[in-house]
Amino acid sequence: MPRGSQAARDRALYVEIHIHAPIERVWQLTQDPELHSRWDGRFSAIRPTTLRADGAQEFRYELALGVHTIHGTGVSLGDKRAAAGARTSALSFTTADPLSPLGAGRGYWRYVPDGDGVRFITGYDYTPGWGWLGRIVDPLITRKFVWWLTAWSFDRLRIWAEEGIEPERVRWWRGWFGGVRARARNCRSRPPLAEPSAPSAGGRAMAARGRAQQHSAIMDGAPETLDRLTRSDAAAAKPEERT
Repeated sequence: MPRGSQAARDRALYVEIHIHAPIERVWQLTQDPELHSRWDGRFSAIRPTTLRADGAQEFRYELALGVHTIHGTGVSLGDKRAAAGARTSALSFTTADPLSPLGAGRGYWRYVPDGDGVRFITGYDYTPGWGWLGRIVDPLITRKFVWWLTAWSFDRLRIWAEEGIEPERVRWWRGWFGGVRARARNCRSRPPLAEPSAPSAGGRAMAARGRAQQHSAIMDGAPETLDRLTRSDAAAAKPEERT
């Protein structure tokens, strides 16, 4: 695979954390828009709007930055029917705000029962904002910061689900003064590689290809929920798209 095409596929973000709490609790804290916006630093507010016939929920979101508030829209679709007690949720979002470093994007959540808790996983990708400047800055600064903010938010969610400490008490600056502190490093940044079931001829070459393709699997491994949401988006054309 040419280096350029590999880099394009490798840019998706992956965050995974293990939460020692019932899956129903994690589902509640992540699927309720009011609760979601309290722990997720990527949003200041999430306001549901239209519920589609297929169950997909349209919403408007805000991210307050002090001097400016970014506004955007999105659609989410959850599913509790995944195999082995797992659950999935898919999301697409966009914004017309020229000051947003993120343009349109799509991603997913996976809730995987694991021992006494849940592996909570996200994979998502987006188009950089800010035009040509954004395309330069994104791989150097923006995408790294967005990963950190997502991972930090996931650990803040973990603290809330496990210890009952509300996210308003877990700010990034509180750790400096002995308060409760969330840490992005508690999250995994790459999906685990599947172990081969048995050695075979050419096994080393296959393993090397598997490692090279590890990043692309972030979006290639998206749940069926994301495909359903993509079809739902295509069917529910906005009024401005019809004119």
